[in-house]
Amino acid sequence: MARFGPKPLLLAMLVAVLLTGACIAQSEDPNRADTVRFGLFADLHAHDTDSPLEGKWMTHTEERLSKFIDAMNTWNPDFVIELGDFINGWVVLGEDPGPEERIPEIFAWAESLYARFDGPRYHVIGNHDIYNLDKREYREMAGIEETAYSFHVGTYHFVVLDVQFSTDGSDLANTFTGVSGFVPETELAWLQSELASTDAPTIVFVHQMLDRYIEAWGRPLIANQRAVQSILEEDGDVIAVFQGHDHENAHQSVAGIHYVTFEALVDQDTPASWAQVTLDPASRSIRIDGVGDQTSWMLSYGADH
Repeated sequence: MARFGPKPLLLAMLVAVLLTGACIAQSEDPNRADTVRFGLFADLHAHDTDSPLEGKWMTHTEERLSKFIDAMNTWNPDFVIELGDFINGWVVLGEDPGPEERIPEIFAWAESLYARFDGPRYHVIGNHDIYNLDKREYREMAGIEETAYSFHVGTYHFVVLDVQFSTDGSDLANTFTGVSGFVPETELAWLQSELASTDAPTIVFVHQMLDRYIEAWGRPLIANQRAVQSILEEDGDVIAVFQGHDHENAHQSVAGIHYVTFEALVDQDTPASWAQVTLDPASRSIRIDGVGDQTSWMLSYGADH
């Protein structure tokens, strides 16, 4: 019967260590072919006038968006996405807003800057985006067919939600103000069907936060938040919800789903801030590398989460 002496045993241990190290290195390599990478920013609020009462540095739109686009064209991700409030709309607190008629021109100008990214780019509709527009106008200017839609990249699925509805289910349009959200029954049914159509790990993008309760209102920010969360939880494949609106970093886990709120691109006295996200199916991880004031996170998902 063969026996391990000291030298063969040492050699076997060394091989095991090397193999383990190789496996770890492979699972942590963000440039592997099966990883998915994307760039993300929130709350651009494109405009030509600053808001002194809200601290929005909107006259820096081109500078900040261009920094993001230049960085993305260098990094070369699979796609980029913005999380809503792409434009500010007519209302500028503490300053004369000027003529309302120029808002579509501001949108077209911001879209031309966004289009400098050399790859697929996506939009999430925010409450400011329809201060002066209806959804048909928004879709035409954003170059999208629907405001709630999905797409697939690599082994991951992505769902974009539209929460800009009144509680009676009608589209919000030309609101001039308003921050609450709602998801009508038709979109809830679509969401449930969409999630059931794939067993791929899924990330949901939305503007207003799906995990926030507003004490002053006595209800969630998105009025039927719990109905939406229940659909996400029951599906079992949703690993994260990425959201904007609040202009500040935040993260919490609810029923095994990561809810991440991203820093705004617009705010005064802050550097241009965005996130570079790497999804790794081997390590079942979501790596968020923050730029500027954006927080970085390393999140896990799946059975070991």
